[in-house]
Amino acid sequence: MPLAVCATPIGNLEDITLRVLDELRAADLVLAEDTRHTRGLLERHGIRARLASYHEHNEAARVAELLPRLESGERIALVSDAGMPLVSDPGARLVRAALDAGVPVTVLPGPSAVETALVASGLGGSRYAFVGFLPRRAGELAALWRETAAWGSTVVAFESPQRIGASMRSLAAFDGDREVAVCRELTKRFEEVVRGTAREVAARFDEVPKGEITLVIAAGGPGAGAAADVEGAVAAVDELVGAGAARRAASDVVARLTGASRNTLYRRTL
Repeated sequence: MPLAVCATPIGNLEDITLRVLDELRAADLVLAEDTRHTRGLLERHGIRARLASYHEHNEAARVAELLPRLESGERIALVSDAGMPLVSDPGARLVRAALDAGVPVTVLPGPSAVETALVASGLGGSRYAFVGFLPRRAGELAALWRETAAWGSTVVAFESPQRIGASMRSLAAFDGDREVAVCRELTKRFEEVVRGTAREVAARFDEVPKGEITLVIAAGGPGAGAAADVEGAVAAVDELVGAGAARRAASDVVARLTGASRNTLYRRTL
């Protein structure tokens, strides 16, 4: 029997496919990121199944335990709390181990926060890039904005409610005119999509919102964020000089890190 990777609802419990329901009924074991959460889904659809936890803290031990059972023919289904397992959720190690051992892996598609947000945002096109959860550190976040500005494609990311305000202010500092959509509580009762420029949306999230968030950022045009990038580099040089560094040395270091012109930085900070 194959390992079945099953997509589950991202909010509304009715958003589940008939194939997934059939697989969950037939499985000898259902692996769940949070067994309490998955039990509620199963009960909603009248399914009684044997559940076992499978999450980032026990993934290595579970793979060693489960692989022999898969090889012996047990029917095992893998689900996450919402959406598709392996998409910013555990499961990759088990799938790789099963494939390496010659165990068939079948994927049962279904709800996706990434694609739902992409369509709801109105910013989707022929190309998009999913970058997972946004980095927490300010420097890494700024580096991501610089990198993605050159891609020429829409960007989709996950973010926590606690950090969405800071992330939007960071993007607004880089390119305040970039169009974004903050998609909150998708498919749930209080679903909300906040659209606007990065500067406008940043002002909307001074307070921490509730619920899960998927962020969609429109593709930037040529040179998007370049002016803000130079201003940030100039500020970095000023800060280093204020801390006692030589102006020319500070300009050289920041230029190598940001790609800005060393001479421009030196002149701008005189």
